[in-house]
Amino acid sequence: MTPVTLLAAGLAAEKKSAEVTDWAARVGWLVGLALFVALVYWLMREGWKWRGTLQGDLSELPTAPDDPGPARLTMSGRYHGSTTAGQWLDRIVAHGLGTRSRVELTLTDAGLDVVRPGATDFFVPRAALREAVLGKGIAGKVLTEGGLLLVTWAHGERLIDSGFRSDRAAEHTEWVDAINSMINKTETEGAR
Repeated sequence: MTPVTLLAAGLAAEKKSAEVTDWAARVGWLVGLALFVALVYWLMREGWKWRGTLQGDLSELPTAPDDPGPARLTMSGRYHGSTTAGQWLDRIVAHGLGTRSRVELTLTDAGLDVVRPGATDFFVPRAALREAVLGKGIAGKVLTEGGLLLVTWAHGERLIDSGFRSDRAAEHTEWVDAINSMINKTETEGAR
């Protein structure tokens, strides 16, 4: 036999068929992964409900008056959530304040009307407004600097920051000026 024939015979003898896929092990891993994902989802949901229970002392949200007066400003955009004032990671979930949604904001002389299709609407009376600023983040949502309208308001003894993003971000500055001028006007009227 020639060396080439020996080499060819050796290569032919070493050829093996591909390993057969072990479907039982593969299905077992997939079922285990699905159970792990379901467990993590369930734990997150329970944590959300527990946070709502801890915030059970938060009283019902005010609703808009029958005649709030003419609109000073209107805006459509997104509601990104509410947090304890100054603590942008302490999300408030009680009464639906943690639910992100579309939003229609209306600023009147009576206050700020927050209408959220598919979520709980609420109203912030003029006397409860504390401050409006441009921010970049709130409870899991981080944007560019000035990309978020943050309105601080009082609800009972608690100060709350609510984050809104307009469909037209250039409107944010106008909203900050209007809300802060309303607050300053209220404070000067109260000082008399």
